[in-house]
Amino acid sequence: MSDLAGNERNKLEKLFHMEDGYVLNFNDRSFRDFFEDYGVDIDGELYKRQGTSKANRLRTFWKVGENRVVGRVIEGLIEYGIDEQLWKSSPPALVESLIKDCKRISQRLLRDQIIAELDELAEVTNERNFELLAEEVRAAIEKRRPEVGLDRLHTYLIKFVRMGCGLYGISFTRNEAIHCIVGKYIKVLRGGGCFESGMAESILSSTISVFDKFNDVRNNRSLAHDNPVLNSEESLLIFNYVTATIRFIWRVDPKIKEATEQRKA
Repeated sequence: MSDLAGNERNKLEKLFHMEDGYVLNFNDRSFRDFFEDYGVDIDGELYKRQGTSKANRLRTFWKVGENRVVGRVIEGLIEYGIDEQLWKSSPPALVESLIKDCKRISQRLLRDQIIAELDELAEVTNERNFELLAEEVRAAIEKRRPEVGLDRLHTYLIKFVRMGCGLYGISFTRNEAIHCIVGKYIKVLRGGGCFESGMAESILSSTISVFDKFNDVRNNRSLAHDNPVLNSEESLLIFNYVTATIRFIWRVDPKIKEATEQRKA
């Protein structure tokens, strides 16, 4: 369930032209197709509690949807409206201000979801060092400065992967890059039959090259050194990707799951 505040809903309704039961310029079919891209059946009975108009179904979605999905849908609606030039007849300064406010709303929802995931990851690892790192990352996001936490997130990822490698006796050096260690770890997971589909295996294998880029971000676009920091939008994308990867590995790797659960006992 999302936690949109009343004043936030008012701004969104104004931007999306919902006063007469409509949403932007959607018809029933295009509205349904738009939500399908986010895995939402907006025609389902769940979203008809307040009425069947497009505006009422969207209002219900805001109430029952998860923060991350609601945030992504809001982003998508803004992008759609811009692409369709739906606000060109309105005063430019007013539209620009409203769009800016609504983008902040979507980013807040996405941030809050990441914070919840960080709480989950700290619980998963159940180790004080991980908990401390998660607290530092969470603080950066809560202050709306996700770019400040990139260095701590990189450290968290290294500790997690090294922990997994240690359970399998995978050797690595202290100075070995994170993507190299991840490559060794994924190879062992693949050999152990941890993936049911070739697609999941391919997605996880692609993290090797992605985490190679994370080294550059950490060294040159975070506060690990005297750098110009990365923008907030890309920082949030990185947070989403890294936390989702760690959570997936914990769920499919029987050894790391068993080890962390034993710590809780």
